[in-house]
Amino acid sequence: MKTNLKKFGFCMMSAAFILQATSMGASAANGNHSNSSIHEKKIVNVAHRGASGYAPEHTIPAYQMGEQMKGDYIEIDLQMTKDGRLVAMHDEKVDRTTNGTGLVKDLTLAEIKKLDAGTWFNEKYPQLAKEVYEGLKVPTLEEVFKKFGKKANYYIETKSPDVYPGMEEELLQVLEEYKMVDSRGRTKNVLIQSFSKESLMKVHDLNPKLPLVQLFSYKTQATISDEELESIKEYAVGVGPNFSKVDGQYVKMVRNHDLQFHPYTVNERADMKKALEWGATGLFTNYPDVFNEVLREYKHKDNGNKVTK
Repeated sequence: MKTNLKKFGFCMMSAAFILQATSMGASAANGNHSNSSIHEKKIVNVAHRGASGYAPEHTIPAYQMGEQMKGDYIEIDLQMTKDGRLVAMHDEKVDRTTNGTGLVKDLTLAEIKKLDAGTWFNEKYPQLAKEVYEGLKVPTLEEVFKKFGKKANYYIETKSPDVYPGMEEELLQVLEEYKMVDSRGRTKNVLIQSFSKESLMKVHDLNPKLPLVQLFSYKTQATISDEELESIKEYAVGVGPNFSKVDGQYVKMVRNHDLQFHPYTVNERADMKKALEWGATGLFTNYPDVFNEVLREYKHKDNGNKVTK
């Protein structure tokens, strides 16, 4: 901690900036984001794009199913329309998950609302097809908040923030408007994640009380250093790498730095068990019901192995 403060003092040019940076570093390093449920002593089950193994991703039915299956968080990927509205969609293009074509940034919200965001799922997964999925609309972030309210937990990603100037400011404004943060900027039900450190730092500068998670996408076997983890700890409460490229040693290093570990996207039972054995504090899955079953088995096994003194 003293090393972090020295680094801050060396890097910052003004006294005000030094104080602000010190506060930021201390907040993250000491876990002062405890107002977020990420710090509950439980392993979190994140419904990846909703229960997207059963319903069209990033639609209200997928989010509802994730809740019904006892997912702890609704994951929302954000893109931004031509007229500056935040919508729930994974890709920069609408092509894969709607009947439209083109970039989200080139379409107005009204144009996106004309698209069918559910029929593709019925066509791709006929065994899971439902009539109610036909004609589903792409939801805005506001519509998700209106539907699920403050009792739900949200794991929100700023996707391609470099493509959308002002995305972070708009996100924080919507969070405030729907009272997902209190008057002091704290939240109990929102986590913000991004692959972009710059985006997370921008959010952190705007509101240092918000808990952040640094995402990683590794092409080869994942490695991370103590220095990297200490740097991440200055602004974030956790990391989220692709599970297929990590191992037990990676997880151990993350946890040794008192950071949360939430890998994506873990859909196989064997991988879920492996993640738990390695020390994951949560994970993203298209099948939150399956992960809850694995969690119950894991906890039962763990309790059975306890030695009574």
